[in-house]
Amino acid sequence: MRIILFMLAAVLGGAGAAQAAGVSEYDIAFAGKVSGHQATRVGPDGAITTTLSYRNNGRGPDLEERIEVARDGTFASFRVMGTSTFGSKIDERFTRGKERASWRSTADRGERRLDGAAQYIPVEASFEADAAIARALLAGGGRAMAALPAGELSIEKLAAATVTHGAERRAVALYAVRGASVQPTFIWLTDDAGRQLFAVIAPGYMIVAPRGWTTDAAVLEPLQKDAEKRLLEALATRLAHPLGDEFVIRNVRVFDSDRAALSAPQDVYVHEGRIAALYPAGSEATGAMPAIDGAGRALLPGLFDMHAHEDAWNVLLDLAGGVTTVRDMGNDNRTLAQLRHDLAAGRLAGPEVIAAGFIEGDSPFAARADFVVKNLAEAQAAVDWYAQRGYPQVKLYNSIRPEWMAPLAQYAHERGLRVSGHVPAFARAEDAVRAGYDELQHVNQMMLNFFVAPDTDTRTLARFYLIGERAADVDLDSPAVQDFLRLLKERGTTLDLTLATFEYMFQQAAGQPNPTFAMVADHVPVALARAWATNTMDIPRARVARYHAGYEKLLQFAGRAYQAGIPILAGTDDIGGFTLHRELELEVRAGIPPAEAIRIATRNGARVLGVWPDRGSIARGKRADLILVEGDPTRNISDIRRVSLVMKAGVAWFPAEIHEALGIRRFADPPAISKP
Repeated sequence: MRIILFMLAAVLGGAGAAQAAGVSEYDIAFAGKVSGHQATRVGPDGAITTTLSYRNNGRGPDLEERIEVARDGTFASFRVMGTSTFGSKIDERFTRGKERASWRSTADRGERRLDGAAQYIPVEASFEADAAIARALLAGGGRAMAALPAGELSIEKLAAATVTHGAERRAVALYAVRGASVQPTFIWLTDDAGRQLFAVIAPGYMIVAPRGWTTDAAVLEPLQKDAEKRLLEALATRLAHPLGDEFVIRNVRVFDSDRAALSAPQDVYVHEGRIAALYPAGSEATGAMPAIDGAGRALLPGLFDMHAHEDAWNVLLDLAGGVTTVRDMGNDNRTLAQLRHDLAAGRLAGPEVIAAGFIEGDSPFAARADFVVKNLAEAQAAVDWYAQRGYPQVKLYNSIRPEWMAPLAQYAHERGLRVSGHVPAFARAEDAVRAGYDELQHVNQMMLNFFVAPDTDTRTLARFYLIGERAADVDLDSPAVQDFLRLLKERGTTLDLTLATFEYMFQQAAGQPNPTFAMVADHVPVALARAWATNTMDIPRARVARYHAGYEKLLQFAGRAYQAGIPILAGTDDIGGFTLHRELELEVRAGIPPAEAIRIATRNGARVLGVWPDRGSIARGKRADLILVEGDPTRNISDIRRVSLVMKAGVAWFPAEIHEALGIRRFADPPAISKP
């Protein structure tokens, strides 16, 4: 969840050419509905002050920010205060002198000697800060610039256009700023000497534009998507390693998804993107073909991430993490359809994406997407839309009325669709199961079952803070919990736990390290590492131990569900690859054996998605979706991070190359490949 905010909502900071004094007002719209505003004021001294606030899905940030601009266009000082999307306190400041710069945030504090121009990158900032850093880079002639605390920033102009609003016309240009995180920041500036912020667009999700212009600015979205697609297509072409119609992977220990165990060393032959044969290691090929030296590594089926909200950059991280199939649990339908089409055609690099149809009820707390419905008839029409386009399931969300659950589930089942989702506000998880849900999303939604009241509004942040305050008191041996587990078992209800997403929410208080990404933080760009180091929830010091105990109870519930034989899926709802690895580690911490966790991330996902005959295990005739892993993840689940090769339908990808293209230090070296 937080990584989506990080990528979409202004983590960069900076300042550039001085703006004219005045006030600029912006609307922030989600799925066409204005849900927030930003106001930027430039004082006579050139100081830039910005306020930002929006709400979507019952949450959002509130920021007050001040930037002073140095003569070279970079920050002379920066200060931001407020609250984050999930309510944690924000208090960050940066100052620079003639020779040194210093900073302090909830993530860290430090100082650095200056040697030429350098731009500070805040942990939290407004959309105006994106524009400021773009102006600073452009004022420097577009040359690369050192970043603070570390790294390097660059900028590239990608497109230009003219936007009209009534009789008013504005010339604008699209820029990509690289170096702060694992994907560029895309920003539209006015195409004039002032280069003021015009728009920030997250395709299919959000548009920030001058007040009253969000509908007009929507014409820029396809231009941005095309420009972004050109970057990604070039990247995919450079990173792919086609090996031809036939090749062999030699000397690997093959994971058996049925037995949850590794085999003795074998050779795996691949023909036309399919697994053709498995032989004992040292077999003789009947013809000249490329050979991958497995060197005793573990060969696993490609992993399944069963809870994602994809974009064209996150799928790269999934692929690098060994994920070859993803279930998208809610997105802009047109944007996702194009992404799926480009992935299937091989124009973009990433896993196969299978979509679930998202349906939300209309309310002030709604998560804005394609189908935000006002009544049962509209919800049923949304089911028909998804059914007629081949979606395998629908996902119901927080503002669906509880009384709609049973008729909607029946209506979807009659059309062959599975039903899953959040538990609607004013209902409990067991109500959703009895109404016909085939699957529940998020372990917090399951635990809320034991203490929400009929008037508890879980469309708000209460669905998180209640867990921190009350989950520790739940007795897992109580009749209420045991009856719920029996109900899940009897109904065959599947659980999409997303344990990792909640770990940092409840386990990381202000000033504490992030437990979810601690093992990879020193591999990623500094801005992303600092964002991970910032707490998500506003946990009072006196309540830290209680929130920790509440999360431990979530893990214990997951372990009880596994022991009861309730089917579990591996899903993330966060940044690709890294979060799935942590999800499997947390499953093991909850009491699930490492080999069983791998089976959950392969066989279970394939069965729920209905693709088990095609993938999810390494067997003759199945698709060659495979990953080569150093070590033995069936004994040490953390070895799952050391993926040296990913194969999707017979095309090879090296995670080391993908990660390094995104500014991430590699985790494993590629295997040797010999070609005849």
